[in-house]
Amino acid sequence: MKKRTLDMIMLMVGAFLFALAVNLFVIPNDFGEGGVTGISIILYYLFAWSPALVSIVINGILLIIGYKLLDKRTTYYTIIAVAFNSLFLLLTENWRISSSEPVINAIFAGLFAGVGIGLIIRVGGTTAGTTILARLANKYWDWNVSYALLFFDLIVAGLSIFVIGVEKVMFTVVLLYIGTKAMEFIIEGLNPKKAVTIISTHHDRIAIRVTEAMDRGVTVLRGYGYYTGQTKDVLYIVISKQEVSSLKKIVRAEDKNAFVTIHDVRDVFGEGFIDISS
Repeated sequence: MKKRTLDMIMLMVGAFLFALAVNLFVIPNDFGEGGVTGISIILYYLFAWSPALVSIVINGILLIIGYKLLDKRTTYYTIIAVAFNSLFLLLTENWRISSSEPVINAIFAGLFAGVGIGLIIRVGGTTAGTTILARLANKYWDWNVSYALLFFDLIVAGLSIFVIGVEKVMFTVVLLYIGTKAMEFIIEGLNPKKAVTIISTHHDRIAIRVTEAMDRGVTVLRGYGYYTGQTKDVLYIVISKQEVSSLKKIVRAEDKNAFVTIHDVRDVFGEGFIDISS
């Protein structure tokens, strides 16, 4: 119940921030947006239709079409997020701030939208529209959610060129990119991890130093050199970004001829990291 309540708060905050991005920065500067919101903004520019009403109608249709492709929790959270988003779009439609600098407005539009959508996606929801497509792309093709969303949003933003012009579309691309990076930051967390693979004749000494000095677990994989046919023990270690320097010093001290590869890791679950049930 505590987690469910926290999730609801996150959905509300995310929807509110996204609504502020639209009403404080996007519409007053004649920018475009991606997804269903982008379509609703285009219709607002053309016919003065309320983005809140258009958004909830189109998202409702997309939810009816796509609900079978999403799990129950995601569908439930999406309905809540869409409802709050439309409500906050309506309540804040007359809010304005005194800022006439388009570059600054584009930056903050991206930040508010990215953080808002990121909070919604982080707890398992979507804002419907192209976010549903992004989640499905992640589920079935393992696409990065934030970049899949950027891909689909750019398609919608590109179509708005006939309404807002080339320059405004360029600003729109900037805010969408900033929103993507902000969303990625929220979804993936503050502490990215690195996976390190080490091939060394002194793997035992390296493993002992890592275990004792860094208090990190080490997995030993069995392999062999294809050309030489010699059996090799390969060390696999997952560490934080800040620990890379310490690990390099250990490897350098024990074996200057070691072969080391370092990879970015998006999600790490298990002992010493995040509980997989969370």
